[in-house]
Amino acid sequence: MAILSFLISLTGATMLLLFAVRMVRTGIERAFGASFQRLLTESKSLTGASATGLMLAVVLQSSAAVALLATGFAASGYLAFGSGLAIVLGGDLGSALIIQVLSFRLDWLVPLLLAVGGWLFVKTERKRGRQAGRILLGVAFILISLQFLREAMDPIRDSAFLPAVAGYLERDYVTAFIVGAVLAFVMHSSVAAILMCVTLVQIGAIPFGAALSLVLGANLGSAAIPLWLTRGMPDVARRIPWANLGLRGTWAITTLLVLNLAGVSDKLMIVGAGQSLVYAHVAFNLSLLVLALPFCHRLEHVVSTLAPAGADLENGQVEGESALDMGVLDTPQLAMASLKRELLRMTGMVERMLQPMLEIYDTPDIARIDALRAQDDAINLALSDIRSYVAAMPHDAYSKSESKAVRGLMDFAIRLESAGDVVSKKLTAIALEKQANGAQFSPEGWAELRQMYEAIMANMQLAANVLISDDLESARLLVMEKTELKRAERKSRKRHLKRLQEGRAESFGSSDVHLETLRALRDLNSHVSAIAYPILYRNGQLLETRLIQEMEGA
Repeated sequence: MAILSFLISLTGATMLLLFAVRMVRTGIERAFGASFQRLLTESKSLTGASATGLMLAVVLQSSAAVALLATGFAASGYLAFGSGLAIVLGGDLGSALIIQVLSFRLDWLVPLLLAVGGWLFVKTERKRGRQAGRILLGVAFILISLQFLREAMDPIRDSAFLPAVAGYLERDYVTAFIVGAVLAFVMHSSVAAILMCVTLVQIGAIPFGAALSLVLGANLGSAAIPLWLTRGMPDVARRIPWANLGLRGTWAITTLLVLNLAGVSDKLMIVGAGQSLVYAHVAFNLSLLVLALPFCHRLEHVVSTLAPAGADLENGQVEGESALDMGVLDTPQLAMASLKRELLRMTGMVERMLQPMLEIYDTPDIARIDALRAQDDAINLALSDIRSYVAAMPHDAYSKSESKAVRGLMDFAIRLESAGDVVSKKLTAIALEKQANGAQFSPEGWAELRQMYEAIMANMQLAANVLISDDLESARLLVMEKTELKRAERKSRKRHLKRLQEGRAESFGSSDVHLETLRALRDLNSHVSAIAYPILYRNGQLLETRLIQEMEGA
């Protein structure tokens, strides 16, 4: 009975820890969105790239999230292999540093974090305020889960079970290494896995030597997480996680063998066992970064032989075949799944069209604009194929709800085609107009446009998630983000008019371009957000009208 109670308590504490780490990460991602793209792609040197990865890992509390971001931008052609690998290595060090912060006994902070975070999340309507509340609540839950973990170990600390397991892991460092790797991979969070090891060492549940082998294994397991999560991406994009796995795995195994064969593991315990374990983890990642950073660019040739590039188009656009399967038209669920895959492909095409738009605004390039318009032709072709696919469906085989769902997906395809038109026709035309007139945005105006652009990039990712998952919460969030962007558009317009009243010369010269860009970005975001409305309507989450039904005194 004691073992069952222990396992339930341990599982509960572990799940709360995983949920809390994810809660902090999603809060930060929703608050800052596509700003991460600018941070990742602006670094020119390897040292700067690794510093960027370190900072993002500290903010996101996840080296795997940093690796996924770097891999995604490398897949789109906006991040070189060497810079991407440097970002990932820096992210691993940043993840180790955040463990140092979270390993402190900060239980006294929990009530304050819960009070402030709960108030912000419940009472604040603004996006940043709500997400700040989410982040503070997540940190509080991390501290609570670690407290639960310590309490779960108390009943069996003096039993024969735990010392036997701990003693075996201390004697068999290879098994401990494998257990650490599996633990980090299964939990999909090296931060959570290593925090668990640190907590167990602090309360004396496992010896320092066994914990050190577990942590080295967790470093290997954490490197396998982004490789697993990117398994659907092209091979050329997965070169970065492959290289990281090779470097981290080699260094972890080498360190494991040297420490255990030389018998010097216990000599690393320079202070308390828990703090020494954190120091060892930070030292491992710092030494790997220092040793591997000079070779990041040179490793591309080695990795490219293991993961050769596929059939890439010249303009950085990855060739993609239609996902429409004519053989499943008689099966509604399979046909709609095929239709969703094609819509997901169209969403990716629109996203790739939008990615270079800031650079085109800065320095319009006719060749790049022509390439964008060629991609728009591919989106138009995809819409035509979807129309033919829907027309070929035997509608007598579809129920009323299924037919309605197909119409909703068809409507989103039309909106995606319109979004492509906004990028290829409106935004590119405005960029050329800006160049022809020699207009220059004010620093404040350019920052406002960039913020809207980054919000739309984040909303495109969220729209893709809504398309696949049909998740009600995500659909609500997407509509809320649409409202936030409309509010940002109104604020930017008011601020621009205020700058005109103040006689700002650059605002006069760029007035038409600024206002037209605001309208185009707002329209683009409206098209992207359309996927949320059928889900909200099905779940009774939409009002028929925003007008007050009865006027007072009528």
